[in-house]
Amino acid sequence: MKKALITGISGQDGSYLTELLLEKGYQVAGIVRCGSRDEADLQRISQNIEQIQLFEADITDLPSLTKVLEEARPDEIYNLASQSHVSRSFDEPFLTVQTAGIGALNLFEAVRVTLPTARVYQASSSEMYGNSVDADGFQRETTPMEPTMEAASTTISSPATASI
Repeated sequence: MKKALITGISGQDGSYLTELLLEKGYQVAGIVRCGSRDEADLQRISQNIEQIQLFEADITDLPSLTKVLEEARPDEIYNLASQSHVSRSFDEPFLTVQTAGIGALNLFEAVRVTLPTARVYQASSSEMYGNSVDADGFQRETTPMEPTMEAASTTISSPATASI
């Protein structure tokens, strides 16, 4: 049975991914922020809470991520951890940069050291492209990135770091 670890499991995308992976027969584990185990924070995954192994960790703290990887031993890791409210990204730009940029770097490093054969999916956003589009009006991976928000400009660093 394949094992998956989802950062940001209690968010919208994390909850949908949890449902999909459970349906496909995966063993699912998730990381929630330290102190985020109350009902309101886990509401989106409450229907599957008995089937999920939850870990508390801080995406900006490399040792806590390494510890989770050592315990969970996932085959696949889905990094969905992010600042989920656009207005909050403007109110707390440093936290946004830490979560998206340093958080992704920490996760990649923890995987490299602990589980180098694990597959990692790094979630990103079309906001990385800002208003930039190709001649036909569409955005692709090859479209020049011209972010218009702090959260988006930090998100650009995650795929770039992943390719190193």
